[in-house]
Amino acid sequence: MTESTSQSTELQTALRAAQAAAEIIRAKYQGSFDVQTKADASPVTEVDIACEHAIKKVLGEAFPDDGFYGEELGRESMDAERVWLIDPIDGTKSFVRGYPFFSTQIALMQGGELVLGVSSAPCFDGGQVAWAERGQGAWLNGAPIRVSDVNELAKSTLSIGNVPTLAASERWAALGELITQVHRIRGYGDFYHYHLLASGKIDVIIESDVNILDIAALTAILREAGGDITDLDGGAVGLETTSVLASNGPLRSPVAALMAS
Repeated sequence: MTESTSQSTELQTALRAAQAAAEIIRAKYQGSFDVQTKADASPVTEVDIACEHAIKKVLGEAFPDDGFYGEELGRESMDAERVWLIDPIDGTKSFVRGYPFFSTQIALMQGGELVLGVSSAPCFDGGQVAWAERGQGAWLNGAPIRVSDVNELAKSTLSIGNVPTLAASERWAALGELITQVHRIRGYGDFYHYHLLASGKIDVIIESDVNILDIAALTAILREAGGDITDLDGGAVGLETTSVLASNGPLRSPVAALMAS
């Protein structure tokens, strides 16, 4: 794997942390492991927890003054200038069922801004690792990536994820109208449609029922690839974000106008 020419110590460390998690995941994938059910009815495995410990160990040894917000181990020193956001296995349901739509998400938030992201899917298509840091572009498996320049809905591909909240909301009809205007509609979901969007292979993502740990690293990657991302109301991505409108940039205005109707 080739690398971008000027990786910071922070990015190098985040990539090492993702690799540590990948080694644990590959050793357990499609094998036997303990599965528990959390209070929100979602699964958590011993692998999720082991991965988060491994990630925190790598990051904590390098940056002992930073804070952490992890999916399984919770929040620590959230008032620090820099906070690492960690989802050790985003897509645990897929991991439990033995199919490869899951990833490790690691992001760095500094002064409230997302400045770095690593998205690692170790069991998908031979392994995909996307990364970015502010001002250095976005990369996938060592190659630079960029969003598409599609500027017409009629030529665009839309991917939708986590639709239950949308289906129960007043936006459902607007989404139906959007679907009639795009060229193709898919539901790639999870990390994968963000990798596709950042790589110029699809053009728009609409998603509900997310949290910041699902999308923090992907937000940093997409922005460095030239795209944009907000919540469905146009609000900035932050710790309380629960929905997504992401695009290649040129398509934001027509999509946002439809989704607001």
